[in-house]
Amino acid sequence: MSSDSSSLQDGLTHILIIDDDRKLAGLIRDYLTPLGYFVELVHTGPEGAERALSASWHAIILDVMLPGCDGFEVLKRIRAKSAVPILMLTARGEEADRIVGLEIGADDYLPKTFSTRELLARVRAVTRRSTLAQTVPAEVPIKEIVVGTVRLNLDARVATQKEVPLVLTPVEFDILTSLMKSRGRIKSREALIESLRDRQYEVFDRSIDVHIAALRKKLGDDAHEPRYIRTVRSAGYMFINPGA
Repeated sequence: MSSDSSSLQDGLTHILIIDDDRKLAGLIRDYLTPLGYFVELVHTGPEGAERALSASWHAIILDVMLPGCDGFEVLKRIRAKSAVPILMLTARGEEADRIVGLEIGADDYLPKTFSTRELLARVRAVTRRSTLAQTVPAEVPIKEIVVGTVRLNLDARVATQKEVPLVLTPVEFDILTSLMKSRGRIKSREALIESLRDRQYEVFDRSIDVHIAALRKKLGDDAHEPRYIRTVRSAGYMFINPGA
């Protein structure tokens, strides 16, 4: 079968089978094709990894025992670049093999003593999960947060209070963003540090207190009678909802 991406057929469910057992792979293809599947076969580990990443597949059926490199290595190569659903096959039913495959990133596991009905059910299950994941709407990024008189423009990284700009450091802006996103809920120091982990900041547990103190000063807030940031003893901090 051609290895061209153009050989994939629109409107069909595309399945790649990577298995050196040519007879079994052919039988699976002959079974699935009349049911609305486009099935392509490859028979070595290196060829399978390359083909898996060269086209779009709804699912991959991957044998563990392959020439060139085994199915676990193929799985690792695919998972480094793709989240395509993968159903692993094995002639051995050892629990250790199943655990290794699942831990590396297989979606399901099937011993080669399977019936065609069971194979079909598992293929349908992994492709259905894939379809559901693709149809979940992407989360719309938040561009602005407003709590009471404080407004954050996340795109421009501009903070204002009563329409007056606040001059904040990058760390102060991100801490305020984290607090305002969780307004009315406690944020521990650890959670605040975690919210900064993708930034190139050197922020430690006690330094959070220093940044909070600076934020309060710029907001004109009072730690003893807070209007914005409340200290929750032994727990963390909370941005107060208006009227709370």
